[in-house]
Amino acid sequence: MKTLRPPVTPEVHDEDIRAAALQYVRKVSGFRAPAAHNREVFDQAVASIAAATQDLLSGLQVRGSAPGPAGPRP
Repeated sequence: MKTLRPPVTPEVHDEDIRAAALQYVRKVSGFRAPAAHNREVFDQAVASIAAATQDLLSGLQVRGSAPGPAGPRP
């Protein structure tokens, strides 16, 4: 898993955050792709973790960098 916070990764996109969330859920669940009966909870976990990651990146203050949000950029 790669670090997403600036300045390590200067530009972070929604796709980067979702990919990290998906990797996390796969690792924790032990499933690369869930069975149909687990799809909804798997997808919800990815969405929740992606949202939490966005909140984390937006709220971090990194010493030596300009103040301001560090969320995804279009």
